[in-house]
Amino acid sequence: MRRCFLAAGVFAILGLVIFPIISCGGGGSSQSLPASSPPPPPPSTSGGSTPPSGAIVIENIEDNPWLTCGACGNGGGTGSAAQYSATNGTVSPSEDGSSTQFAIAATVPFTNAYFFQVHDPIHAQIGFLSYEFDLFIPNGFEAAPQAIEFECQQKLNGWIYNFSWQANYPANTWRIFNYGANRWDDTGIAFTHFSPGSWHHIVAEFHNDVSTNSVWHDALTVDGVRTTVNIRHDAFLAGGDDQFSNAVQLDSNILPAAYSIFVDRMKVTYK
Repeated sequence: MRRCFLAAGVFAILGLVIFPIISCGGGGSSQSLPASSPPPPPPSTSGGSTPPSGAIVIENIEDNPWLTCGACGNGGGTGSAAQYSATNGTVSPSEDGSSTQFAIAATVPFTNAYFFQVHDPIHAQIGFLSYEFDLFIPNGFEAAPQAIEFECQQKLNGWIYNFSWQANYPANTWRIFNYGANRWDDTGIAFTHFSPGSWHHIVAEFHNDVSTNSVWHDALTVDGVRTTVNIRHDAFLAGGDDQFSNAVQLDSNILPAAYSIFVDRMKVTYK
């Protein structure tokens, strides 16, 4: 996979100042496309950890409008940007009657599509953060991605705490993004390609430590199998106002092959 670089620009969208957050991003016009840290909390019986009492939950995030900043995360990329779309309110496939389809159709290899949402800022250290959703890969697209990426990000007192995951298809591994060093780091967790035509449940758990400006990836749960990660990265000092966001990104492969995914029951839980 071509190494991409974080965009240096700041984008004003809907009156807010947003920093692009995933490492590699795609662009193009939106259109319809063919289909030492404290130990993490104990695991719950349904996968992931039991949220602490009083945690705030943002549910059904996928049903909200998705923003994009075009090729903001693909600095250093050349050639035509990918065509992409995010379509809310998809009835089938869905679990609750309304999923969101993310799609990409690139003409240049290794281009990407980046989608994000902005939430109320979190003005304090996060002791527990869970990003949870269900993922559906249509039949025929099971080998099409270069990577599927997702993340939450907090900016607090000018420090960016970036909580990113990448399912890397060619390397068959899960990686996490080291924002300060501008690189993807292998976690040693094997990635098994998502089987098509069925829903897969993903829970990513994180926390941060403002006293040391640390980002902690605590655990990853895929289809009920929870793996403790416990990897630390440095936060990145960028300045600016407090922010909080979540994102999804599709990366196209060397062919490049067009593909889409569906997301349902997406929620963020934090305290």
